[in-house]
Amino acid sequence: MTENTPNQINRRVVVAARPSPAVTEACFRLEEAAVPEPGDGEVLLRNHYLSIDPAMRGWIAEGPNYSPPVPIGDVMRSFAVGEVVRSRNANYREGDFLMGRFGWQDWAVANEDAVDRKVDPAEAPLSANLHLLGMTGLTAYLGLLDVGMPKEGETVVVSTAAGAVGALVGQIAKIKGCRAVGLTGSDEKVADCLESFGYDSAINYKTADDLSVALAEACPDGVDVYYDMTGGPISDAVMDLINVGARIVVVGTMAVPSSPTPMGPRYNRQILVKRAKMQGFLVLDHFDRLDDAARELARWYREGRVTFREDISQGLDTAPSQLFKLLDGRNRGKALVRLISA
Repeated sequence: MTENTPNQINRRVVVAARPSPAVTEACFRLEEAAVPEPGDGEVLLRNHYLSIDPAMRGWIAEGPNYSPPVPIGDVMRSFAVGEVVRSRNANYREGDFLMGRFGWQDWAVANEDAVDRKVDPAEAPLSANLHLLGMTGLTAYLGLLDVGMPKEGETVVVSTAAGAVGALVGQIAKIKGCRAVGLTGSDEKVADCLESFGYDSAINYKTADDLSVALAEACPDGVDVYYDMTGGPISDAVMDLINVGARIVVVGTMAVPSSPTPMGPRYNRQILVKRAKMQGFLVLDHFDRLDDAARELARWYREGRVTFREDISQGLDTAPSQLFKLLDGRNRGKALVRLISA
């Protein structure tokens, strides 16, 4: 358990500049401040793990997004798992672990609006609450099942298939009796898809001579569900193979810059002819279902039906480099930062 009387400074990473267009070291600055005191209805948390997510590129960009950009000079927005050290909220006691939006900092003061879930450390490793039992799990679970609506025997294609979300999507597709085909960016990640996450086929889109041909071979019966986290040329190749009644779940656009909006193929006629559905999915709309999804995912984890890989760095100062690594596709597993020594 963390000490009850914090007597050190609060280190925090703040947003220093907007991407132009790449996210670089100049976008962040490490600062020191006093450890904050909780007010009425608030808790003081010692963060143990920080989540590093692809959405962070959009969170600090100037262009229009689903949430306002983090203001210059503010702590970088982040999901985190922290331990309650002081509480002025009757719903949380000292020693409780919470998952929520606590930012890139050692210490955080939070009210109930910032807390997404009370964590049970016995349910899974503490870090898993930032992926399997957190927003990553909810994104994979609801995005695939509610929007993708996979049926037994269908083909599900997943981009960034070895990433934290994609790995879960592939495993859930297999649980539902589907053929799972993954698209990823290295031979090592292809091996992860096949050997660790149970995909039926996986393609390294960076080395495929012709991605459209490779996809056609991997999807002889076409594509019924496409779980899209990239946009761009990868998605262009998948759209050529969609079946009548296909469902396209748009979860991310990592291959598309926030601005300016790039030109590319237009899918209007393909969606019309195939009577397909394309729908965007933002996990922020579904926090109320997190507990239900986490219970089901925890059960599958205990039964050995889902697994995960983590890519963890140590120390708050490594958070920006972990984000750069993630955006470059160099991570293997869910990108995290550990703040408390193991």
